[in-house]
Amino acid sequence: MSDALEFFDEGTPCGVLTAEPLGRVLDYLAPEGGAWIGAFVEAPLGPRRVVGVVWGAAEGSFPRAKLRAVIRVLDAVPMRAELRAFLARVADYTLTPLPAMLRLATRVPDLGSGPATRKLLYRTDSAPPRMTEAREKVLAVFDGFGGAGLTPGELAQAAGVSSGVVRGLVQAGALLEREALRDQPYPRLDPARAGANLTDDQAQAAAVLAAGVQSGEYGTTLLKGVTGSGKTEVYLEAIAACLALGRQALVLLPEIALTSEFLTRVEARFGARPAEWHSGVTLSERRRCWHMVGQGAAQLVVGARSALFLPFRDLGLIVVDEEHDSSYKQEEGVLYHARDMAVLRAAMAGGQVILASATPSLETWANARAGKYARLDLSARFGPNTLPEMRAIDLRAEDLPTGRWVSPTLQRAVTARLAAGEQALLFLNRRGYAPLTICRACGHQVECSDCDARMVEHRFLKRLVCHQCGATAPMPATCPACGAEDRLAPVGPGVERLEEEARALWPDARVAVLSSDLFGSARALKDQIAVIAGGEADIIIGTQIVAKGHNFPNLTLVGVIDADLGLSGSDLRAAERVFQLVRQVSGRAGRADKPGRALVQTSQPDHPVIRAILSGEEEAFWQSESAQREGLRMPPHGRLAGVILSAPAMEPAFELGTRLAQADAPLRAIGAQVFGPAPAPIARIRGMHRVRLLVKAPKGAALQGAIAAWLKPHNLPRGLRLSVDIDPQSFY
Repeated sequence: MSDALEFFDEGTPCGVLTAEPLGRVLDYLAPEGGAWIGAFVEAPLGPRRVVGVVWGAAEGSFPRAKLRAVIRVLDAVPMRAELRAFLARVADYTLTPLPAMLRLATRVPDLGSGPATRKLLYRTDSAPPRMTEAREKVLAVFDGFGGAGLTPGELAQAAGVSSGVVRGLVQAGALLEREALRDQPYPRLDPARAGANLTDDQAQAAAVLAAGVQSGEYGTTLLKGVTGSGKTEVYLEAIAACLALGRQALVLLPEIALTSEFLTRVEARFGARPAEWHSGVTLSERRRCWHMVGQGAAQLVVGARSALFLPFRDLGLIVVDEEHDSSYKQEEGVLYHARDMAVLRAAMAGGQVILASATPSLETWANARAGKYARLDLSARFGPNTLPEMRAIDLRAEDLPTGRWVSPTLQRAVTARLAAGEQALLFLNRRGYAPLTICRACGHQVECSDCDARMVEHRFLKRLVCHQCGATAPMPATCPACGAEDRLAPVGPGVERLEEEARALWPDARVAVLSSDLFGSARALKDQIAVIAGGEADIIIGTQIVAKGHNFPNLTLVGVIDADLGLSGSDLRAAERVFQLVRQVSGRAGRADKPGRALVQTSQPDHPVIRAILSGEEEAFWQSESAQREGLRMPPHGRLAGVILSAPAMEPAFELGTRLAQADAPLRAIGAQVFGPAPAPIARIRGMHRVRLLVKAPKGAALQGAIAAWLKPHNLPRGLRLSVDIDPQSFY
């Protein structure tokens, strides 16, 4: 698409794309006053009014006399040609209808309302004469939002208090109410402000990244640095170079809980807080961010993967932090990988991409090795801290009682750290109390009624939870199969059960659990992380959430309870994920001036992945893993696409899957193979039966076009859904 704007005079036919699931652009007449291409408009659709974007010329297949007129142009900056082209490219790549892509780019509250004023509350310097726990919660919310104004409703909801508490603080003078523009520009960030003192290696890497940004051209760089090597400080200098040019920057983070610490570092570097875009911010802040990004009044956005679809005015840099993290893959709705789409968006915007990780994905490692991406390495930790010593604990040689998960060797190591006034982390990548509940009388395993998945006991909640669909049920007193009383027993450990064991082993220790399901909001999770970082916990028990870049200065020991989890099975990326996860979580130890140590419990100390984790020979691991994938012609040396058929009954899904497998000529034409149909590994989710086909193609094959031609002749029976996952990351 051209950057030149095109104007449609009043009454002229034009094409409007809406987010409604119609699959195509609709013809309308331009509204009173006309409309620019890219304009956000309100248009009639049946009896309703819907929001859309003027996408281009009318298709002309509908008689002009029957065309309805666009109702009005909305008060929003028109969508730039670069973003429209990006949405179209992502739609083509992921085989997603354009309306669904537009929905991703317009997920903003009250898009149709103008720049009206509203009443906002701000914190004053006055303290209320009487302080209560509820009032403390309200005032603490302002600290979390960096002093931004909040509506009374947002404030009450964020603090978890009644509106009366908020009104009382206004009357007491602790909060000030004033009229403000609905959407205000963000404070200006100062790129000339002094940054951290960098080492020679860091300064060299920062200079290379800044030069790339200043070139004004596209480029992608893998910034590979060991945990604690200062990757963030290095890419902040690239952001400074971007802001100095007057361009916008975006930092993607894999976990909302990381934003609090990162925002503090941004504020220290640039003198103000950036815009935020993720599910943890209020609806008002989402609206403000969306509009200010489009106007160029937000220089830097820190957000989740969906921030890629914001209407940037001039995007010059995208940083994908912890680029290996699996959360960058969207697994529902539009199926896309944010890392790959970040590269695409930067290429179309003429910007740079920085992929930062201590343990990069094999795809990124291979692209850097092939010269498609540049690569910068930071091999030493920043300051006096050094990489942790790593050692295996062979569980076969440990005297571990039944029902216990902490080995005597690990127990002694934790006890020694506690005696020294230091923190220890016990890592187990299993939520809940136990992954399986079984009847000792008949052997029945308690399963979800809507999914082919086992229910997981969450003892803190006193309920069973399905980790596939989220369904919950009270813990039964009798076996659902045989009716036996008091015979249901937990099998295997989860973090809640590990906490129970830790409290028994170290009764005087302060134990904190970090698991995403234990916190009702992102803010509560951030608060717990801040408590731990402040030293108010002795033993931390956590799932993979603890591996995502957190900095606990007093943490000197990491104990991996079961490093073998994930090594078995047929998952293509099992070895890669175990390697990344254990190396990342081990890197939480010794990040200040005290040396760290990581003890890895395993029953397979001679397994190649475990040996690679302990030796630190990362390049050798990636080379071996890459060679194995190349021999199998699997990603990144081949291409995959998953096709999932879902239906209330298994038979129609299998019937369609069989017809597809038999009519595979378009796929064979590009050298692709079809495997299946077969029941998906989890064959039923939310009551829908699932059948899977897998398409495997050579690396350079035109996969999307072949799949589109393959699927086109087949009409879906009523009630049957089909989804295509290009470059799948999971196979459940």
